[in-house]
Amino acid sequence: MIDLRLLREDPDRVRASQRARGEDVALVDSLLSADERRRSSGVRFDELRAEQKQLGKLIPKATADEKAELLKRAEQLKADVKAADAERDAADTETQELLLRLGNLVHPDVPVGGEEDFVTLETHGTIRDFGAEGFDPKDHLELGQLLGAIDVERGAKVSGSRFYFLTGVGALLELALVNAAMAQATEAGFTPMLTPALVRPQSMAGTGFLGQAAQDVYHLDKDDLYLVGTSEVALAAYHMDEIIDADKLPLRYAGFSPCFRREAGSHGKDTRGIFRVHQFDKVEMFSYVDPEDSQAEHQRLLAWEKQWLTSLELPFRVIDVASGDLGSSAARKFDCEAWIPTQGKYRELTSTSDCTEYQSRRLSIRVRDGKQVKPLATLNGTLCAVPRTIVAILENHQLADGSVRIPEVLRPYLGGREVLEPVAR
Repeated sequence: MIDLRLLREDPDRVRASQRARGEDVALVDSLLSADERRRSSGVRFDELRAEQKQLGKLIPKATADEKAELLKRAEQLKADVKAADAERDAADTETQELLLRLGNLVHPDVPVGGEEDFVTLETHGTIRDFGAEGFDPKDHLELGQLLGAIDVERGAKVSGSRFYFLTGVGALLELALVNAAMAQATEAGFTPMLTPALVRPQSMAGTGFLGQAAQDVYHLDKDDLYLVGTSEVALAAYHMDEIIDADKLPLRYAGFSPCFRREAGSHGKDTRGIFRVHQFDKVEMFSYVDPEDSQAEHQRLLAWEKQWLTSLELPFRVIDVASGDLGSSAARKFDCEAWIPTQGKYRELTSTSDCTEYQSRRLSIRVRDGKQVKPLATLNGTLCAVPRTIVAILENHQLADGSVRIPEVLRPYLGGREVLEPVAR
């Protein structure tokens, strides 16, 4: 959530942020009104309680005639205090509910607009000309079937659409990717973490995933637990309700977990293969830093993502995501999109978001710097979302006979293997 003091001092900035996101601007005025009622009812409660206490001291010293009048006033005050307390609690509840609906403040450099209004910041690698090489590229599913690596038919039989099996070299390729990603993260100073896939409501709400993203979340009603869509949720809630000493920052974690997404808004999109699925594994980077360092940390996370995709020898571009396409927690987000040959376009492989103090305020995570205690900043960045990375590797590194060249960074994790060979022609 944002700082209420900032809202009071500069409501136009918050309105502009809501407008840029394409969200309800009227929410800002409703929140200001509720906050004013909360503060004024709090003042009234304090005044009435003070009078009540003072009256309590006067009654024992009063004469018989005065005492009757004072007791009458005491009864009225008791009712007034109860009413003021209820009014204060109601206003506070309304303020908190409205505050939780408000998105993070959009960074001023974020391009304004919808999904297609991003700005391309840089492009890396060379897109292969398969025509010049004398063959038409196969898509990842055809390659995966030739290699005995992907089975979507049995995935659908067992679990339904958008589920899959990784088999044989497909399973080995996932393990290689996860190990290589964790090795890079560990070398960069991240603490490896295996995180829970089920979390409590306060963890999910605290990271902002029960707002606009709620339709994509799986919920277990009987247990009141949520399946995470990313280990960001568990990593953010890891220090919930804690105060961290400033000299321990930055804290950096690399979480591995299964991820579950309903993909509720993607009907008819990417239905072939394993690009958009309901369950997948991912290595996620997560940082806790001083708020003044969040923009620099955002660039560092982006650099680690670029290092990873470069090591996989993939052509990709970096985009500055437009305001209307940001998640509610992100003040700014950069995506790295890899070229997918059979689609003839770039598709998102990694994403990194600067969430500033938004999540830490919701999760009550603070930093102690001397005598000052304040919210800290949280950031997240995908290092390796496994299925999409497999898609990009298979399609970009395929050979004419249906085999696939393995990037050097993965070879030590595949027994030195340089090429994946078809098992069926």
